[in-house]
Amino acid sequence: MHRISFWFFLVAALYVSNLAYATDEAHAEAEKSAPHIALLLPLKSAAFGHAAEVVQQGFMVAANNQPLPMPIRVYECTDESKDIVALYQHAIANGARAVAGPLTRDGVAALAASAGISVPTLALNTGEAKDADKLYFFGMSAEAEARQAAQLAAAAGLSNAIIVSTDAPLSMRLSQAFVEEWKILGGSIATKILYNNDPDVLADLPEDPGNMVFLAADAKTARLIHPYLSIALPVYATSQLFNGNTDTLTNYDLNNTRFVDMPWLLQNDHPAVMIYPRANPPLEADMERLYALGIDAFRLLQIMLDNTYRTTLPLDGVTGLIRLNSNRQFQREATPALIKQGRSQLLEPQFPSATPSHP
Repeated sequence: MHRISFWFFLVAALYVSNLAYATDEAHAEAEKSAPHIALLLPLKSAAFGHAAEVVQQGFMVAANNQPLPMPIRVYECTDESKDIVALYQHAIANGARAVAGPLTRDGVAALAASAGISVPTLALNTGEAKDADKLYFFGMSAEAEARQAAQLAAAAGLSNAIIVSTDAPLSMRLSQAFVEEWKILGGSIATKILYNNDPDVLADLPEDPGNMVFLAADAKTARLIHPYLSIALPVYATSQLFNGNTDTLTNYDLNNTRFVDMPWLLQNDHPAVMIYPRANPPLEADMERLYALGIDAFRLLQIMLDNTYRTTLPLDGVTGLIRLNSNRQFQREATPALIKQGRSQLLEPQFPSATPSHP
């Protein structure tokens, strides 16, 4: 997961009767084997524990929104790359009929490389599994958002891209993903600029008709770069530069930037968004996205359990419009938006239901 911050508390939840209930692994071990949905998360991890708590809360909020045929048990671990296979096998032995998790890329890779994926399993990150037909993937790929930004710019009739990035690993990945998609769409690269806190590198950018800027940066860095960009150049970006509509000071500095993000942060009146309660107190934007990931993860796992792919997909989720591709990846199409007067405004898509060229 990228840009993970840790300012969230979680009150452990216990759901009884016909509702979902959560227990930690130690409690689950003390129970008799029984059919249940298993949620596998690195809740004991120093690096990912808080993010896992937020995902768990979103998952349980969605589960508690409807009657369930079986309860939910939460299985905790410290290091998914080392513990996940044994934890998964333990959940299956305990009677798990479906599994959500792991959360980290290393954990997903470890599980995908193992044998014995015997029940519908939804990994909460991207990955590949050639020989496990019950293993599916759902994550928040920043690279997929960069590709969608390229699609938006191409649909607007733009043809020459100016790429502005930093030397941060995520910024470089965003830049690469945009360039790959842009070239597939027939666009050309006018120039690539590496920004290292020197605004002089942004001087005299070509403003020819059809030119645009892809800004591969987070909110803090984008706020430093944007004032030096000509207003004649359309600017596109990903959700990395959007901290939500409460961060109006930063947003004013990013006025007229086009980006993509999830309905959870952009559309309070979205039919799915309206159903689920928000965390209280509100979370930072990164944590809100993980909370929304947990909500849609539960909804997708229900589709997997009920085998209703054909009738339920695409899913109009709180994270975006979700489709299933041939590699068992649930792909999320984010919502186009524009920053105007310090707040996000929805953009009407200029193409019908675009599907990224890459999983």
